[in-house]
Amino acid sequence: MEHFLQTPLWGEVQRALGRTVVERAGSGWRYLAILERNALGTILYAPYGPVAKTPEALRAALASLAGEAHRLGAMAVRVEPVAAPLDEDVASLRALGLTRAPSDQQPERTWVIDLRGDEKDILGAMKPTNRNLHRNIHKKGVSIRSSQDPAELEILLGFLHATAARGDFTPQSDSYLRTVAEILMPAGGASLWVAELEGAPIAAALVYDTADTRTYAHAAIDDTHRRLSAGIPLVVALILDAKAKGLTWVDLWGIAPTERPDHRWAGFSAFKKSFGGHEVVRTGTWDLPVNRSRYAAYQGMRSLRGVVRSVARTVLSRGKALLRRG
Repeated sequence: MEHFLQTPLWGEVQRALGRTVVERAGSGWRYLAILERNALGTILYAPYGPVAKTPEALRAALASLAGEAHRLGAMAVRVEPVAAPLDEDVASLRALGLTRAPSDQQPERTWVIDLRGDEKDILGAMKPTNRNLHRNIHKKGVSIRSSQDPAELEILLGFLHATAARGDFTPQSDSYLRTVAEILMPAGGASLWVAELEGAPIAAALVYDTADTRTYAHAAIDDTHRRLSAGIPLVVALILDAKAKGLTWVDLWGIAPTERPDHRWAGFSAFKKSFGGHEVVRTGTWDLPVNRSRYAAYQGMRSLRGVVRSVARTVLSRGKALLRRG
């Protein structure tokens, strides 16, 4: 699967956002990496990369990344290697000098639908409710369309604002998503999918396309019409459209571990699994220190920040309890 985070178009998005982007390739490997700066230090990050065909190619890619990080003054390289022989081999990753990052940047687990069967097979793998909504939602006055006009992103932004106002999640900034849309949509790297009730939008989703994969990235609905469940036939439509376009995979992106029913992603993980498909577990996020003393200081500062936050949460919780008792 080719992930959009490792495509030249994504590099254009990052440059438009004012970020330094490094793209390199060699025998059996390639990567796109972004220089990320924060108060604790600078890291050269390759999201879902480098992409390597063999462990030897991965080693060469890491050497290239380390050289670029040193040139740019970064204290470490941050990677999420895509190399089939190493997908679940933690020992091999550690042998390359990698250490687990403080937290995963991109989801380690994702839900993927294989489009290589026929349409009947794809629909048959879905829950009956999903199939029925796909076939009958038009009877309720709902239609579904796609657009590659960046101006129509405002439909999705409105729904995201309303969802955030309910406290359900914190969306990425409008300016970020507008930049993504302005670059990717005209180039065919993204499209907006909209469900409309008698011509008025009630749900929307932004998807990203590569040569073989469509990724379901950002979505929200109008809570007023939640009972119509328009988000379900919308996803079915974008899946079948990806099949019609000759793509091989639809990546519904991050899901919660099955053994964590209390996970904050559990609800929408169940939603994604209702469309059929299978789980893909990636390597997770790893760091390769380039300047070891600075990286050690970075780890220490992160640990201290974690302790301070934990103490603050405890104090706040106890304060609220005292107020309730009073």
